[in-house]
Amino acid sequence: MEKISWKVEGMTCSNCALSVQKVLQKQGLEAVKVNAISGDVSFDCIPEQQVLEQAKNNINGLGYHVVDETLAAQPTKRKGFLSTYLQKFWFCLPFTLILMIGHWAMTFGYHFLHNGWLQLAICLPVMVVGMLFFGKSAFNSLRKGIPNMNVLVAMGALAAFIYSLVGTLTQDGDKLFYETAASIITIVLFGNWLEHYSVAKTQRAIQELTKREKVMANMIAYDDAHNENIFPIENTYLKVGDLILIKTGEQVPQDCKILSGDAEANEAIISGESVPVNKKQGDILIGGSLLVNGVVKCYVTAAGKDTILNGIVAMMKQAQGQKPPVQLLADKISAVFVPVVIGISLLTFAGNYLLFHQVFSESLMRSIAVLVISCPCAMGLATPAAIAVGLGRAAKNGILFTQPESMERFAEVKQIVFDKTGTLTTGDFSISQFQIEPIFQETIAETDFKQLVYSMEKYSSHPIAKSIAKAWKSNQLISWKKIKEVKGLGMEAEDKAGNFYQLGSHKIDKTITDDSHHLYLLKNKQLIGWLDITDELRPEAATVVKFCKNRGLKTILLSGDKWVKCNEVAAQLGIDEVLAEQTPEQKLAAMDRLCKAAPTVMVGDGINDAPALAKATISISLSAASQLAIESASVVLMNSGLQKLPMAMQLGVHTYNTVKGNLFWAFIYNVLAIPFAAIGLFTPTAGALLMGLSDVVLAANSLRLNWKKIVD
Repeated sequence: MEKISWKVEGMTCSNCALSVQKVLQKQGLEAVKVNAISGDVSFDCIPEQQVLEQAKNNINGLGYHVVDETLAAQPTKRKGFLSTYLQKFWFCLPFTLILMIGHWAMTFGYHFLHNGWLQLAICLPVMVVGMLFFGKSAFNSLRKGIPNMNVLVAMGALAAFIYSLVGTLTQDGDKLFYETAASIITIVLFGNWLEHYSVAKTQRAIQELTKREKVMANMIAYDDAHNENIFPIENTYLKVGDLILIKTGEQVPQDCKILSGDAEANEAIISGESVPVNKKQGDILIGGSLLVNGVVKCYVTAAGKDTILNGIVAMMKQAQGQKPPVQLLADKISAVFVPVVIGISLLTFAGNYLLFHQVFSESLMRSIAVLVISCPCAMGLATPAAIAVGLGRAAKNGILFTQPESMERFAEVKQIVFDKTGTLTTGDFSISQFQIEPIFQETIAETDFKQLVYSMEKYSSHPIAKSIAKAWKSNQLISWKKIKEVKGLGMEAEDKAGNFYQLGSHKIDKTITDDSHHLYLLKNKQLIGWLDITDELRPEAATVVKFCKNRGLKTILLSGDKWVKCNEVAAQLGIDEVLAEQTPEQKLAAMDRLCKAAPTVMVGDGINDAPALAKATISISLSAASQLAIESASVVLMNSGLQKLPMAMQLGVHTYNTVKGNLFWAFIYNVLAIPFAAIGLFTPTAGALLMGLSDVVLAANSLRLNWKKIVD
């Protein structure tokens, strides 16, 4: 089994996605995921040509089009005549206008187009185009047991056309409604184009993020005489390990690590911050960022789908494909919408003709109006359109929502929990003082003490350990027989001579009675020495905590650090409650207790925070955090700080409010429009126009998120 990923054109709402999903599942394909907004379709199957061709034909048969397959790369074929909604619309429009002008002229006593056979000839090209698209799609969807919206359009147009054809054959001029059949097809084609255009605009931010035009890179190679040669190469041909030269003003072609040189890089494409970041030897440059100043030699660390940017894009697409709880009801209604509307249409005809004694033609027009005015796409588009715009704006501002349901939950949050180290503080620690115990001062030199500490902390992912390892870096690394990190406590190691070393907080061993220092180093349960460290608060921490308190959230500090230090930080920032000296297990238990009391956000960045982050109602991690913490988070702040936390929270609330507004409009539109059409207040032509415009209203309302003021 392999994962197959395709790009499919023509889907505009979750009703479309539901049709594609069901037809692929009926074929026996597994793990089918469909994103109507981005057009991404993926499934698991044995990649046999026959299976893939059948899947492609099933999708195309529903009226959509597979444009990007995981088959062998083929040259792009030029699209044929009448291959787009807009081309079909322009083709049908002249014929439809002639028929409608003739119909309106008759109301003023002019009968130049009152010949049934002439109207049939004018209408026929429109019907052929309409049935080749709507009719074919409707027939295939019914044959597969998945009726889609095209069934309603095809039935409405066909009913008007067949009734008119009967009138032509019987030479009954009162039964000619060719303009109705033609206008339904023409207006719905225009509406489909508007939907497609509007939905595409909701993807703009993500499309800009993924837009990676081919750029030229300066590749470094050496000849047999070891002379350095630099030649241009497209970034798509770069591989991991290739050496490249990047100069001022050039785009970083792929993820790479600096071998020599210093530079400033604009990483706004990832972080949303346009302020250049200083980069030096050993630092990573992100593919797609811009070198503002400097010249560096690098080697490629990741290319293609493995780059940081493509990884973020993949997470965003995955997030778009997920359905928040608010969409489930709309999906259930959309799944049965078409059969229900057909039933209402039949009841409309029967009620008007039999109960209210309307003439046959008027009863038929009202039932057709019911068919074409109803809009399952409105309910299907309400949630994904708003989510797509919200995710796009978040991406432009360096905020990555990995779980879109968190947007909905932000509206109900009552309290927020902060980790201290690396979250409220900078995470850039410095060693304020250290001391070797008197009994070891003659046997262990200061350089030996530092070497021991460095050799242990080098293997830890904790921010404090990284800062210590950086400060006391040594070329003489001790080769341990065994070494491991004990979460929430510190490091344990055994050398080749069998000596057992421990480095961590006072909790790392029961023999330590003094808890006034940060870290203790022990050898065979005997204290060798201790270290104290300092850490500064993030400059934005006070503003972020104040924002949370102004929103009525209870603020809590949850840390493994000592009570004294935690209380000091809480007092400086005005945090309501402190839970200090917590092990990972205690953090998890605390989060479980807090979440049961009220919906809770947690912001953290360390490996010790991962279990608690996973338990939180909404988990927020910083991009500089450990990989485990990021994977446990539903929101990632890509600027390595708290600056964007208020925007992330408010964007979630505004997106959810937009979703609710969209759903309200979608339900109200269908609840009001269908009865109005049933009693004759809307003609089929007006119904077709309103149906198309209803989706545009939703898309426009969603697009407001792009410029709406989020944070005061």
